[in-house]
Amino acid sequence: MNTGATLRMLDRADKEVMKLTRADIGAVYEFMHKFRHNPENPGLNLKSLNGDARLMSARISKDYRALLLHIAERDYLLVAVKHRSEVYDDLSRYAYRINRVTGGIEVVDLEPVGDSIIGRVVPPEVEPAATPKPLFDKYSDAQLVDLGVSEPLLPQIRELTTEAELLALLDRAPQLTTDVLFALFDGTPYDEVLKQVTDPVRADEPVDPEDFEAAVERPATQVSSDDEALQAMLGESFERWQIFLHPTQRKLVERKYNGPARVGGGPGTGKTIVALHRVAHLARKLPPGADKPILLTTFNRNLAADLRTRLMALGGQELVSRVDIVNIDRLASKVVSEAKAGGTRRVVDDNRVSQLWSDFLVETGESGWDAEFLAAEWSQVILGQVLNSRTDYFKARRPNRGRSLTRAERDQIWQLVERFTTWLEGQGVWTWRQVAQRAARLEMERAAADASAESSGGFYRPRYRHVVVDEAQDLSAAHWKMLRAMVAPGSDDMFLTGDTHQRIYDNHVTLSSLGINIRGRSSRLTLSYRTTRQILADALQIMTGEVYDDLDGGEEDLAGYRSLLRGGRPIFRGAPTWAQERDLIVEQLRGWGNPTDGSVAICVPTKDLAADVISRLGADGLPVVEIGPDGPKQPDGVHVGTMHRFKGLEYQRMIIAGVSDGLVPRQMISRFRDTDPKRYQRERQRDRSLLFVAATRPRDELAVFWHGTPSPFLTSRLVQRQLP
Repeated sequence: MNTGATLRMLDRADKEVMKLTRADIGAVYEFMHKFRHNPENPGLNLKSLNGDARLMSARISKDYRALLLHIAERDYLLVAVKHRSEVYDDLSRYAYRINRVTGGIEVVDLEPVGDSIIGRVVPPEVEPAATPKPLFDKYSDAQLVDLGVSEPLLPQIRELTTEAELLALLDRAPQLTTDVLFALFDGTPYDEVLKQVTDPVRADEPVDPEDFEAAVERPATQVSSDDEALQAMLGESFERWQIFLHPTQRKLVERKYNGPARVGGGPGTGKTIVALHRVAHLARKLPPGADKPILLTTFNRNLAADLRTRLMALGGQELVSRVDIVNIDRLASKVVSEAKAGGTRRVVDDNRVSQLWSDFLVETGESGWDAEFLAAEWSQVILGQVLNSRTDYFKARRPNRGRSLTRAERDQIWQLVERFTTWLEGQGVWTWRQVAQRAARLEMERAAADASAESSGGFYRPRYRHVVVDEAQDLSAAHWKMLRAMVAPGSDDMFLTGDTHQRIYDNHVTLSSLGINIRGRSSRLTLSYRTTRQILADALQIMTGEVYDDLDGGEEDLAGYRSLLRGGRPIFRGAPTWAQERDLIVEQLRGWGNPTDGSVAICVPTKDLAADVISRLGADGLPVVEIGPDGPKQPDGVHVGTMHRFKGLEYQRMIIAGVSDGLVPRQMISRFRDTDPKRYQRERQRDRSLLFVAATRPRDELAVFWHGTPSPFLTSRLVQRQLP
């Protein structure tokens, strides 16, 4: 009696399936469903290839065949979907083996890469040029194999002399081979490639190169094992990342941590993907229930909404029902509201704090202190560190604050702060920083009370079992103190993803000082899946000369950060005036065919410039959509917004305009250059990060414009590339 079969799909097959028509994708889905039900179905025509008992083919449709690897009794792996002519024309072109480093199954198409690999023909009458130097001749076969390069491809790798040949080969190569060769090609030292690329995906146990049953279960053999994953491909809005993970990411997602863990990496490396799949992984291990023991949070409101949408696509309502998905300030507000600790005061944005301090000083006749200095001291030190008394403030460290303070000056500031908070209460307002501080204090008191009750035989009931934070670099110390109190310290308690190079808010913290110890549990992703190598190279130029922290007192860089995607070089152009720069914007849009499907965006430094661009495009009859605090107001049109609005968004093409000195960085920060050098450097770094975030949003094409003098963040190499 037929009992059906197990059929899983290798991620490389997924790549091939996604290139098919919608009808052919449906045929693949129907084939998999039939095969699982009965692989001996005569219509499937299952048979071995080239006399190999393990490598097999089966009929998908009139034109397409499935290439299958027979793992064990009634257990198969779909490794490729090929046109029938490709499967039968050359049966010897396919090789399979277990990678000795990762322990995963690799199936390689050994078709030569055109004339560049074999049979380079030079006409006899033409004097042959000097033989090009092979790209990887400095590395032995043994070294490449130790890095995880697929052994059947070594002969072809030895013949590579150009980037074009490399790209042609790697389009069919296993993932680790692709990652290793691109890292070496980009000049990353051998030892660094071993550390950054190979070691993170190395199998945890010795690899038996003949044990395919063990190999198919390893994370390195990226597979989908149910119909729903492939069926989801038929949905036009369902993205591939929601089905598969890179082996490096999967290891981070499924690892058991003995405490808080952090995953860093540049833009587009999949940090948010890792956070979402980590949530799904933790949810799968929960006991049945109707509660929400997992928190997924981030700073930005529109990012929080996006996380909910993507998590729903990843796991449906069953997954989302076990997760509390909320922006960090809304979470703090919820805590305060539950305790009825906020009264009826209205919350105002933190960017109004300096003006509020200025109004207070004028109204009270205080003239000895600068309003901006007091606003920053109050927000970052007193509220940020949840300091509850003058004594706490006297003892507090003030990192990144520049100017030192005497004890007498701290006393004066504390008295002013007490008067200011009373004045704010009289105005019927408070700030999000105040809400965060109050929430942190309430949660810390709650945790202390629960711990005391537990020691007396009661129960300690933390608010959450697991906390997952995306864009961790944007949270303040008060936010972290609140989160630390919301989850009991222990295994898999906190999982953070973020990149300090993308810090666009003035929140600098050292996590260990806040009870969140990530030492020894930090990982970094280096492969960008979003943008091209050409855009990435110019974006990295923007970051030249800056030093960024790692959220725990050390430094973090973008060494090894790379992309496997190719495209055209970004465009850099200047104009004498802002009006003429707007003409450049219109000209560039026309060159791109005036797309209005939401695939193109224009990013500028200020709201006034955004209004000017919207007016100019509207006069040309182009539909324009402004990006608000919750993202674009509608999907179609040309999206226009300030740099702050582009966090978490991505587009096919993008124009960054107004990248002029005085706008990027802001002219107003120059007054701190002599009076507060540390603040000047911090503010300048924020503006550079904003430009970096903007430059890494486009997937395919980027244009950068300015008027007058270009921003000093645009290196001379970039500026000199501008078109005539």
